[in-house]
Amino acid sequence: MIPAPAQATVLTYPEEAVPTGLRRQVRALQEDAWPSSDEASAVSLAPVHDPALRPVSMLLVAGDTVLAALDVLTKEIPHAGRRWAVGGLSTVVTRPEARGRGHGRRLVSTAREAMAGQGLEVGLFTCDRPLQAFYESAGWRRLPGAVLVGGTAESPFPSDWSAFDKVTMACFFTHGSRAAEPAFRNSRIALHPGRIDKLW
Repeated sequence: MIPAPAQATVLTYPEEAVPTGLRRQVRALQEDAWPSSDEASAVSLAPVHDPALRPVSMLLVAGDTVLAALDVLTKEIPHAGRRWAVGGLSTVVTRPEARGRGHGRRLVSTAREAMAGQGLEVGLFTCDRPLQAFYESAGWRRLPGAVLVGGTAESPFPSDWSAFDKVTMACFFTHGSRAAEPAFRNSRIALHPGRIDKLW
């Protein structure tokens, strides 16, 4: 029986410090959602994110079972004449048999609150268009017309690539970032997280 959200606990670790048993479950959920192209990657328990992005894993756990998991990535980006401390969600996944019970929504909402509490100014990430309502239900908002440009400056990877159907979700956590929100709308935002996490 899958427990109710209130019966589960959110655990937070630096990605590389997730205990092995929990990490094995998270990798299995990620592999189910986004299958690797090679067998070695499929069974690896090594971190999947660029350490330069200071990845933090958040897991919703009931007993010894991971119900949902995500990673928060952070960096500074230039935009609208200044630099911003920005974070985003990555690899958001819920155990298939636990879906529809509010577990994913609880974890995504908790992550948003944690990002606000750790001094980040802006939360930004992309999601597939059909998932917009889910993220809005967890307190995020679509940022109209915004395109996140991932990859690197030399090899950009934009979220409006023709093969994608993505929207940009955002939260503005500080007075200064809320005042600057209009400058983020209808703009191309140079996220450039690198060659590992091409677009979070």
